[in-house]
Amino acid sequence: MITEKKFPMTAAGKEKLKEELEQLKTVKRKEVVERIKIARGFGDLSENSEYDSAKEEQAFIEGRISTLEGMIRNAVIIDESDSNTDEVRLGNTVTFKELPDGDEETYTVVGSAEANPLEGLISNDSPIAKGLIGHKQGDEVKISTPGGEMTVTITEIK
Repeated sequence: MITEKKFPMTAAGKEKLKEELEQLKTVKRKEVVERIKIARGFGDLSENSEYDSAKEEQAFIEGRISTLEGMIRNAVIIDESDSNTDEVRLGNTVTFKELPDGDEETYTVVGSAEANPLEGLISNDSPIAKGLIGHKQGDEVKISTPGGEMTVTITEIK
């Protein structure tokens, strides 16, 4: 039996995925079906770019629906009530300063399903999170990233 990948996430992250899934199933699916109907009226389907575009969008939407259903089905909710801030772990918000004289950055370590670095949410699979996980406040940590190695000091864990 094949075991499916588990997706660690916060309860809020799971809700966000459920909302996206509902939007795709109830709104986007209907919109693309309507686009396909209209495009069929334009004539020969072999030379109909509107039809091709609508079919591509339909395939994307169906793929995303399938992906979301798998993520939701295999979600493992991070227990945010456990306020262990002794060391960086999944669910913690960590502030660090790049050495020698970089700016402070703050990220929350989440599962890959809800990662969004622009919103301060980094995946536990990312190089930065992998480097930080298991370390304590005040630790100096060397992190290997695709852009090279960086050294940071952890200033706060929440």
